[in-house]
This record gives sequence, C-alpha cells and structure tokens, in this order.
Amino acid sequence: MISQEQALRAYAITLNSLSASELVPLLADDFRYSSQAVVSEIESRHAFVDYISTKLEAIRKSGVRVWAEMGQIQHGFPGPCVVIAQGKQEEIVALVLATVKNGKITRLDMCTVAPHPSTAVRSGEYPSP
Repeated sequence: MISQEQALRAYAITLNSLSASELVPLLADDFRYSSQAVVSEIESRHAFVDYISTKLEAIRKSGVRVWAEMGQIQHGFPGPCVVIAQGKQEEIVALVLATVKNGKITRLDMCTVAPHPSTAVRSGEYPSP
C-alpha cells in the first residue's frame, strides 16, 4: 500500500528524472488525470501513460527545465502536493494533488488556479530516483 505522499513523490521523480518508470506501476487500472489548463480529462491508465511519455519527451527536447518539489497545502485541500516550476526554480506554474485507493494511484490533478500554486508550502526537496 502506498500513501498519498509516496504517490506524489513518484510523480515528482517522474518529472525530475524525465522517466515514468517509478510512476506507471503505481497507477490503478481506472486511473484518471485532470489539469485545470486542459478541458478534457484523461480517463484511463493507458491514455495517461501515452500522455506522460509524450510530455516527458517534449520536455527533454525543449531544453526547458522542469522542477518538481514536494510541498504541503494547509487550507482548502490540506495535505501533501507537488509544486511544479518551469524555466526557473522560482517560477511556480502548478501544483499536483493525488488520490490513492487500495494501494494504487487513482487520480492526479494538476492545479493552476484552485488551489493556487502560490498557496503551497515548499519543502526544498526535489525527489530523484
């Protein structure tokens, strides 16, 4: 069984290493992914694996650095999160929340508006494999 924090740590490792090898085995068969920056939700594990593989390759090719830092939300949705910065470490663009059920990640939510990324308490920890 994994915790919400362990699920988020696996997601942070994925972005920091540009490899989804630690994240994919933790995804539930009925996994869903939502981003406030995109209209449509990804509604399957398979579709997310395709999405994240393409996204990681695009990041790699762009040369623009992405940082995924462990954080905490204290209001609204209290608990752990991943704080995402792009371009520069201080340029926070989003935060990610996770839902875990029966030892698997059932949902990841990328938030750009609510909760606002600026509300996260940053830890200074950038997980790596």
